[in-house]
Amino acid sequence: MRVYECAIIGGGIAGLQAAIQLGRYRHTVVVVDAGDGRSSLCRGYHNLLGFPEGVSGETLRRAGREQASRYGVTFIGGVATAVRREPAGGGTGGRPDGDGLFVVSLEGGAEVRALRLLIATGVKDRIPDWPELKQCLGITVFICPDCDGWETIGRRTLVLGAGDAGAELALELTPWTRDIVYVNHELKALDPAAAVRLREAGIPMIETPVAKLLADEGRLRGVRLADGTELQAERAFLGFGGNEVRSSLAAMLGARLASSRHIEVDPRTKLTSVPHVWAAGDVTVHSEQTAIAMGDGLQAAIWMHKSLTLREPLPLAPRGS
Repeated sequence: MRVYECAIIGGGIAGLQAAIQLGRYRHTVVVVDAGDGRSSLCRGYHNLLGFPEGVSGETLRRAGREQASRYGVTFIGGVATAVRREPAGGGTGGRPDGDGLFVVSLEGGAEVRALRLLIATGVKDRIPDWPELKQCLGITVFICPDCDGWETIGRRTLVLGAGDAGAELALELTPWTRDIVYVNHELKALDPAAAVRLREAGIPMIETPVAKLLADEGRLRGVRLADGTELQAERAFLGFGGNEVRSSLAAMLGARLASSRHIEVDPRTKLTSVPHVWAAGDVTVHSEQTAIAMGDGLQAAIWMHKSLTLREPLPLAPRGS
């Protein structure tokens, strides 16, 4: 069975940027992509250099795949379910390595083997399954205030969320707008201090679940609550908390995780606490920005290349980084 020099688990922004760079180094590279990451959902990134009108995650992903393919990168659609390390055996397209190789198991039984591993599996946001939501994400409904707080200027904004997570998000939006209503969709109790801060900021809170998002072709008009009340709005943010950090594969290899379950990496090399295992993007401890994910992927690729060519030990992620 073929042994690749580099395997990347995750075909989002960080994974694709790493694949492009590794391909340009003329390494043999395979990307395992489940196709369900954050970038596959977002219809508009608005804070990226060179895209003043915004760019969709799908556009970035498609362009990244096409670019990486020019350099011979292989793409496999599927979900990685497990990873293990075993003694190296070489193989077509690979070369023996005294430190062994990684075997990635996919749903359905297929396996991928590689000398170096990059985990770029990201974070899965906990969001409702409202049918109208997907068409609005990144256009009029958002998740990240750092990315898209600007979009609320001069527009009535709803924060749809749960307990303290939604309250904190509503407060984060106040530099851009004060026309905010917080809908505590899950009816979770608020910390008394958070409730006081909402009142002081003049943000009303409604404790009634959302029954339906009102939208036309990605343009939010408001929401209908479970009691039939309709709230008009042009923008909404989701603040439910409890996002899933997809670090289970790293944990299988013994990589050190932060208390948040994000993977700890060396800030320069993106190497984890496990030799020859890197991590990049939102699955690591960083600001969860698209531009930063690109940089993470590029940095990881540079040091994966160095480890393959220099054959010198690299510093692992420091404890508590």
